[in-house]
Amino acid sequence: GNQKATRSENSQGKKSQHAEEAIFYMNCRAAYLTVLKSSLENIKSKEQLSLVLQQAGRNPSQKTINKYWTSQTTSLNFDDFCAILKKEKPATKNELLEAFGKIDTDKAGYILHDELYKILTTRGDKMTWEEVTTITKQADFNCSGKLDYNKFCELYLTTSEQCCKAARDRLEVDPRLRQQQFGNQTETSSEGITLPVSKPSPRISRKTDHKLAKGDSRAPSRPSSAQSGKASTSTTVTVGASSSRNTKLIIEPDTMKEWQCAQSKGCFYLEEDGEIISHKYRLHLPQRSAVCITIKPLHIPQAEGKSCHWLSVDTALFILKENETQENLQLVSFTELQHKEMFGWRGELGSGVYWLLPFTTGCRLRKVKTQIPGEAKLVWRDEDGELALTKEFRAALLDIFETIDLDGNGLLSLEEYNFFELRTSGEKCDQEAWAVCKENFEMKKNELTRQGFMDLNLMEANDRDGDPWDLWVTLLSLGYNKALEMTEACPFVIDICAERCKPRIKAISLEAGGSQLSRAVCRSVVNKGEAKVLDGSENIIIHTYRSGSRVTSVIENKSENKVIIHVNNEQSKNCLNSRGLTIFAVEVAPKSMMVSQHAMPLNKQEEWIYSCVHSLV
Repeated sequence: GNQKATRSENSQGKKSQHAEEAIFYMNCRAAYLTVLKSSLENIKSKEQLSLVLQQAGRNPSQKTINKYWTSQTTSLNFDDFCAILKKEKPATKNELLEAFGKIDTDKAGYILHDELYKILTTRGDKMTWEEVTTITKQADFNCSGKLDYNKFCELYLTTSEQCCKAARDRLEVDPRLRQQQFGNQTETSSEGITLPVSKPSPRISRKTDHKLAKGDSRAPSRPSSAQSGKASTSTTVTVGASSSRNTKLIIEPDTMKEWQCAQSKGCFYLEEDGEIISHKYRLHLPQRSAVCITIKPLHIPQAEGKSCHWLSVDTALFILKENETQENLQLVSFTELQHKEMFGWRGELGSGVYWLLPFTTGCRLRKVKTQIPGEAKLVWRDEDGELALTKEFRAALLDIFETIDLDGNGLLSLEEYNFFELRTSGEKCDQEAWAVCKENFEMKKNELTRQGFMDLNLMEANDRDGDPWDLWVTLLSLGYNKALEMTEACPFVIDICAERCKPRIKAISLEAGGSQLSRAVCRSVVNKGEAKVLDGSENIIIHTYRSGSRVTSVIENKSENKVIIHVNNEQSKNCLNSRGLTIFAVEVAPKSMMVSQHAMPLNKQEEWIYSCVHSLV
């Protein structure tokens, strides 16, 4: 009886979850189709993205828009939009009141119009005087030169819900719109980047492997209508314990002793919404040369003996050749050889400019909810009442300095410091501000020293009279938790050695991988992996490639129609995947390809089995 009751409760829970997901995707479509004609039409500009997010009841800042629309973004599709909405939750009344409460220090429930003008025209996404005047003229929440922000919040939330409801109503009365399907992130074959390889084209297999191992399962990411597909294929990859350590990558043989080398550090940062951003690099080779390129997590000297979560994060580099324009990049290769935590590539590169795009699957660098027993102390006052940094905070700052000192010379240049500033505040330090820093903090050769960096943070604490709020904003944005552990970032180091010339590497940006990286990942798997056709569907091919300790699968749709593929990992064992879900469904547009998932071992000391069934809905 208890078992039946438990099964019934589980069934009800799944139905409730499916219902919530159905409502979520209906609201997504409603907002999307208010701005665009079809769910298969892409968002083409920042302005369109902002508009469609507003239709979904969000109020995105320019910083939020820039996070999803980077310098390499040319379009976003419906599934990208759904993913953004999952990450960008609408503001609640309590959050809005808390924000206003920070301005209303007297807790009177009002803010003077003069104060409102000052804040809204000078901070964050700065508004114009006329825009603020539009707010203060509203009689519903303004009187005697003051803003009643409680009433303002109520009106804001009501207006937002009315906007969403109008979009849903439009969807309901138009059957053509109601039948629109989901979109998904795709990489069009015609735009694919060619990977020069000498091996023959991948073997096409129609066999279905039924040797599957039992695994644990999680709930599907959206309403699962594909428990039994029309066409399917299964792939099983069994990997021995710690097999990644068996692939030797010889970095410094005798023949490389005279090679010239260059190095740069960088970091993967986990955004609040789960997206991963990192530095991107430009590599210049003056002449044709044999080259060795490696990437690995960065060992920080000060962190010895501490919990270094990031050392288990997988890293890779994709090497792309720059031709006429930055948009026209050709995939050369990627770091597929592995020795312990290092991935590398050796080969011959011609003279010219290359882009190095760091990559991690996201299997191990992801949001993890952990209970922190208490908040670490950052500052204290000595017997004279003077503020000082705690020993623990100083140690964390030294780790941070080590990470952001990209060239490893023990000093921060303005360029290096600005990557830090962009990450922590969203703004850059100009030459004039840097000159002010030079007057107040220790510098050598116009570069900030470790001590100068420490003093800069101490000044920030003094500016707020010991309140550590701003310091925590910096720490959290750099991947630290309240126990001063780096859990949501992975610093790495790239080494390049060339036989016949001096390589030069330079960090260019700090942003998400974008379409160039997505295409590179897809093309590398298609060219190097094993391909299986879905039984009964000649035009749907599942490409699977194992590189060291990770497995990646790519879905290629050669047909003229979009398809929905159901993905089931229930039989995998000791296995993590990048989606964080055992069962999910994805839509692949016509004549395109997309990453289905990446997989890695949960415990690399034990055998693990990647067992996945792809089914056509």
